[in-house]
Amino acid sequence: MHGACVSTLLQQKGCLLNLMEVRFQFDNPELFRSLCGIADGNVPSLERILDVQLIPRGNGFLIQAQEQKSVELATRLFERISHDYDHRPRHRIEEFDLKYIYSMLQKKEQNADGSDITYLPDEAAEGSPDLEEQYHNQNGGQRSRGLSSGPMDQTDHDDMEPSEALDSTRQKVYVTARGKPIYPRTHRQAAYLESIQKNPVTICLGPAGTGKTFLAIVMACRKLLDGDVDRIILTRPAVEAGESLGFLPGDLNQKVDPYLRPVYDALYECLGMEKVHSMIAARKIEIAPLAYMRGRTLNQAMVVLDEAQNCTLAQIKMFLTRLGRNSFMCLGGDETQVDLNPGKSGLLKAVRILERVSGVSVVRFGKEDIVRNPIVERIVAAFEEEESEG
Repeated sequence: MHGACVSTLLQQKGCLLNLMEVRFQFDNPELFRSLCGIADGNVPSLERILDVQLIPRGNGFLIQAQEQKSVELATRLFERISHDYDHRPRHRIEEFDLKYIYSMLQKKEQNADGSDITYLPDEAAEGSPDLEEQYHNQNGGQRSRGLSSGPMDQTDHDDMEPSEALDSTRQKVYVTARGKPIYPRTHRQAAYLESIQKNPVTICLGPAGTGKTFLAIVMACRKLLDGDVDRIILTRPAVEAGESLGFLPGDLNQKVDPYLRPVYDALYECLGMEKVHSMIAARKIEIAPLAYMRGRTLNQAMVVLDEAQNCTLAQIKMFLTRLGRNSFMCLGGDETQVDLNPGKSGLLKAVRILERVSGVSVVRFGKEDIVRNPIVERIVAAFEEEESEG
């Protein structure tokens, strides 16, 4: 797929530069065209990420850099995405994926002896046991609906080997109403999905854009369609983001709809608008403000609490104690975007109280897990820097 790394003398601006050079050829022309973009418009961005010079040649790149290490890392990245693309053909390769794979390869380079990446066996990857199959295998092939029998390992999988971290993102989780396959984009997202599948209660902390809400709803839809639960209940506190909307007209649903719009968006993506509304009418899906949870026992349900940072400790306790038989709960929140008065948020207090409780899993995302527009990660980093200096 690629040639040997050779040393080449190149004259640039009157100076002779000793460059390391290797040619990498892609087996899949479609992947190569996707990486290059229209009129090779993506190549400069690739060069910045990899710190190399890329010259398109046929269905591959001529990779040049002054350091052999840079050429080797770029080559390994292209090997990795070529290998993954064969098993995730409808997954569009984006800048985030390139940066994430590159960071994992750099980590491997620092931690190991520079050996080749360990791939999953091809037969395992093609029919790769996804989260559902792993779960069923661990329970003797049965759809176990009981509570976890032991304490959950409280980890965000940062101690995972880079090769394992990369392989964890290759397991398909769900296919949307439009036929788009959903994969975890980072190893922490994979850990989050695995936790929701296995544990009665999952608490997820992290900045905006890390997939806290969307992935929780993906797993809720999957559990409902697989028959693991009988209904989905989605809720969030009706707290305004620093401004007052005043009196809202209409019935209960019309009043709370503005607060729950992100939840609807995720449901429409997963199930399609028509199916969502038919399931709401059949009470298979319930969307309600947190205040309406008090006094209820939620059996055979997947319950998702969004924007949990805007809940007091008493509200979180009330919510968690609604958990009934054969049910699952997922709480997601960003502790840096609290709309309550200072000191009123109960999310971090709840994590401190519960993170050692058997059956409760805590997953923590970082800014490197942000999968929205790349600028969001830089914005979050800038605010973190400002807050640390203050």
